[in-house]
Amino acid sequence: MSSFKDLRIVDNFYQTSSFFPMPTVCISTINDDGSLNVGSYSLCFPYYVAGKEKYAMLLSCRNTSNTCHNLLKRKKCAINFIDDSRKTFKEVVRLGYPGPSDEKMKDLKFEMEPGQTDPTDKNRPPVIKSAFQVFECTWADHLEGASKFNADDIDDGHPGPYNNFNGITSKYGALFILYIDKILMKEKYYNAIVDGVNKYNFPPVPVDYGYRDSTNFWYTQFPKITKPISEPIPAPKEADLMSIKYAAERAHPEIKFTDAALKNFIKVPRPFLKTVLNGCIAWAKENNVTLIDDEHVKIINDKRNAEKQARK
Repeated sequence: MSSFKDLRIVDNFYQTSSFFPMPTVCISTINDDGSLNVGSYSLCFPYYVAGKEKYAMLLSCRNTSNTCHNLLKRKKCAINFIDDSRKTFKEVVRLGYPGPSDEKMKDLKFEMEPGQTDPTDKNRPPVIKSAFQVFECTWADHLEGASKFNADDIDDGHPGPYNNFNGITSKYGALFILYIDKILMKEKYYNAIVDGVNKYNFPPVPVDYGYRDSTNFWYTQFPKITKPISEPIPAPKEADLMSIKYAAERAHPEIKFTDAALKNFIKVPRPFLKTVLNGCIAWAKENNVTLIDDEHVKIINDKRNAEKQARK
């Protein structure tokens, strides 16, 4: 006998058929007349996190929304990560309801300031001043040929045809792959990331749970009494090095690694180990190296870091 009940899956399953923790963000865009639009979203998650030419977020939204309309036309937005205060969340709930942008914006409680990617670009929206971090983004409309979609084709939903993962994806749905142009961070939390995060300098991040009934949105504030709990990463074990050696020995028939070189990869998550080893092997081929040692790995890491900086 199972200890679970089989719950029917229905539309908006993440809200209606489950308990699903989500981020709480406000996305700012620019309207056709140059005015500001701010909408509240939770279906906004990391998408390209490594190994691509750019990093990206994925936004899921109604294709009849002001945000969708503005992204289709101007391709620029800012993802504003707001604090967990009750006053802020009340405004988040208000901005989350569908409605004409001009009506919602005339009572906007957030103070805005210019972003930093390109303040001269009129398609770039301002950012929420009280946000603890902001992602300034550009829609990757070339993926899946999503530039073909026109905001003027959307009335009561879109008639189709639809894309699978970028652009208009159903009669009422849209997905946007948003390249991250800049991550803006308040100084306190910038210093925390640079100098070391602890339980006292973590931002007040809210978590919401979607619209579950006809009367309430549900969310949780960042813990006020108990601080975040950190769990140390287990110390590397000799067995870890042995498993890395096993993978390295099978990565290439001629190019090998010293133990000192392989110790650099002990903390690499196992799903990414093959990619890391193959990257080193590609460098070795280019430089006529058959035995990769610790100094070679440092050179490879420096090269990789330089390439990352060049893409910024």
